[in-house]
Amino acid sequence: MQLYNTLSAEERAQLIDEAGKQRLTLSFYAYAKIEDPKKFRDDLFIEWNKLDALGRTYVAKEGINAQMSVPAENFEAFRETLEAYDFMRGIRLNVAVEHDDHSFLKLTIKVRDKIVADGLNDETFDVTNIGVHLKAKEFNQILEDPNTIVVDFRNHYESEIGHFKGAITPDVETFRESLPIINEQLKDFKEDKNLVMYCTGGIRCEKASAYFKHQGFKNVFQLEGGIINYAKQLKEEGLESKFIGKNFVFDHRLGERITNDIVSQCHQCGKPCDNHTNCLNDGCHLLFIQCDECKAAMENCCSTECLEITHLPLAEQVKLRRGKQVGNKVFRKGKSENLKFKHSGELSDKPLAVAEKTKDIRQKIKVKKVLLGKAEHYYVKAQVGLFVIENQELNVGDKILISGPTTGNQELVLEKMLVNGIENSSAKTGDKITFEVPFRVRLSDKLFKIII
Repeated sequence: MQLYNTLSAEERAQLIDEAGKQRLTLSFYAYAKIEDPKKFRDDLFIEWNKLDALGRTYVAKEGINAQMSVPAENFEAFRETLEAYDFMRGIRLNVAVEHDDHSFLKLTIKVRDKIVADGLNDETFDVTNIGVHLKAKEFNQILEDPNTIVVDFRNHYESEIGHFKGAITPDVETFRESLPIINEQLKDFKEDKNLVMYCTGGIRCEKASAYFKHQGFKNVFQLEGGIINYAKQLKEEGLESKFIGKNFVFDHRLGERITNDIVSQCHQCGKPCDNHTNCLNDGCHLLFIQCDECKAAMENCCSTECLEITHLPLAEQVKLRRGKQVGNKVFRKGKSENLKFKHSGELSDKPLAVAEKTKDIRQKIKVKKVLLGKAEHYYVKAQVGLFVIENQELNVGDKILISGPTTGNQELVLEKMLVNGIENSSAKTGDKITFEVPFRVRLSDKLFKIII
């Protein structure tokens, strides 16, 4: 009985591309008493694996917290796997504003002590005595009340690219840090102010609202379903958005646009930008904001030091990483002396620029492509990529796509290539080919032929 992943992220991405089917990114949570989290975890894995559901899920004795990618055709079947449990019947599924077929490439379900690391002792207060849930229209209305204090219970790298106007945005790296800070900051307003809180999908506010009621706050409210559900209701009801910018999300997208306002800057040059990336250096993986120009100049690195490290032989890079606790910590907290234009804490509500209109991300599946092979090397000075053809045939004049988690999706027409070291107009399975590529190619990149 399979209770673990058998495919790598790259192999899964290939299967998704070959299938060419729409996938939905969604999230949900539920607080409930789960007697045997390990059995619950295993049962979910078996059912979700059958449906090709991917994502990151935490289960604990207190409930479940999940972010998922599910084939659109299996959406209702996936819902049925949840509603088989009494505590998840009628559960709200927060479907993303924007979808990406590669938002998750593995199914990970972990048993944890808590579904959100809040640092609270749940035995000391009533965790079920939560604040009043507000829908988008009600949330907008209460924000207009001069007696309202609105608080962002996300971390600094989340609020920096988007937040509600007038919100308190604590300069914190974890949710647990924000609770005592806000309690102290607002201690004089417990009786007469509306304490209104929000987060990404609502789960952090469930516990936070109960905590603040326990601390003596009389009027506690929370945004139902968080920013994700708020954005959905805006579209459905034609409401004005009081949120500006992007909503940070914890998958490969790193953000989904709520409004066209850009409220943050490239951390390296200061240009208006709200696109997060992770430093390419495997010994760093710093999460930071980087514009396209800096991405090209710095080759996806956060500093010249990291850039130089990525140009070292792999063995040297591994030697430098030895003893460092990095591993799979992709979302490092996004603070470094190298980031000259990093802002956190009290953030401005004034947009710095307007984002260019992008095509509906769902149109990606309309591009027909076939996998040819994978990248073997990139010669930086010559700007030449080396690929191995593993499938079908490639000819000069073909339109190709080079795709990868960092590279993104880059299309170009093949004008000239060397096949096994000799200039040729055609390559077949097993051939090694090189050709000019005007951007950095990485070993995780795949080579596709676009079928017109």
